[in-house]
Amino acid sequence: MSAPLYLGPQELSAALPMGAAIDALEEMFSGQLPRAPKRSHHDVGTGELLVMPAWGAGRGAGVKLVTVAPGNPGRGLSLIHGMYVLFEPESLAVQGLIDGAALTAVRTAAVSGVATKHLARPDSSTVVVFGGGIQGLAHLEAMVAVLPQLEQVLCVSRGVESSQRLVSRAKALGLRGVIADPTAVASADIVCTCTTSATPLFDGSLLSPGTHVNAVGAYKPNARELDDAAMRRAKIFVELKASALHEAGDLRLPIEAGLLQAADITELADVASGRTAGRAGVDDITIFKSVGVAFEDLVVAAAALRRARAS
Repeated sequence: MSAPLYLGPQELSAALPMGAAIDALEEMFSGQLPRAPKRSHHDVGTGELLVMPAWGAGRGAGVKLVTVAPGNPGRGLSLIHGMYVLFEPESLAVQGLIDGAALTAVRTAAVSGVATKHLARPDSSTVVVFGGGIQGLAHLEAMVAVLPQLEQVLCVSRGVESSQRLVSRAKALGLRGVIADPTAVASADIVCTCTTSATPLFDGSLLSPGTHVNAVGAYKPNARELDDAAMRRAKIFVELKASALHEAGDLRLPIEAGLLQAADITELADVASGRTAGRAGVDDITIFKSVGVAFEDLVVAAAALRRARAS
C-alpha cells in the first residue's frame, strides 16, 4: 500500500489544472452524486470546528476539517485553517491529505465553471468579477477554461491592491483587465460574485438580458450578494436545493418576501445530465447560487490525488 500523499497549494495546482477540476465535477453532476450529509458546526471554545464528510460513487470517503478562530488575526495568524483527508474506496486507508483552503478555492471555482458551461451564452466575452481574493482569482481561471471567446475582465474590489492583482492576472492570461465599479454589470456577459459582503453588491436592474451570474460568496441565511431585482428577473440554479435553501440568504430572503418560489429553483445536476433545460433563450438571465457541498470536495480531491500519483 502506498504511503499517503500530501498536496499543498502548489502541488494541488500542478496535479489538477482548473480545466481538469471542471471536467471531474461535470462528470459527477452528469451521473451519480456521492452522499454528503449536512456539515456540522461545533463550538470548541476558542472558535468553531466545521466537519464536512462525503462518500460513495467509487471515490472512497473523505472529510474536510475547517477551524475558524476569531482571535487569530490578532496573533498574526489566518482566521481559517483546514485540511482534507481522503480514504481509499476498498480499504478505507488514508490515501492523502490536501490543504483545505486550496482545495476549497479550486472546487468552488470549478463548480462555477460547470454552471457557466451549461448556463451562459457560448459567445460570452466580458466577465465582471467582484472580489480580488483567492476566490476571485480562481474564478478568473475557471472562466478562462470554459469561455473560449472571453476577452475582457472588469474587476470590482474594495481594495486597490486586490483589484490590481486581479487585473494583473487577467493580463497574464492574455485578457484585457480593467478596474471597474459595480455599474459595470450592465456591460457584462458573466458576473462572478466572490466576496464576504452580507449585503447586495449591485443593482440587479442593471443586468442586461442574457447575463449569467455565479454567486458564491454569501453563505449565511441573513447574508446576500444579490438583490431582489436580480433574483426576480432570473432563472435560479443551485447544487442541491436542500443545502441552498437551508444556508443561502440570497434564496431565503426573497422566498420569505414572496418574491421567489422554491419550486422554481433547479438543481445543476438536472441540467448537466440533460434532464432539464438550462437557458431557454439568449435573453434569459441565469443565476447559479453556490453554497458548496461536501461531495464536490470529495470528487476534486480524488481526481487530484489520482493525477498526482500518476505523475
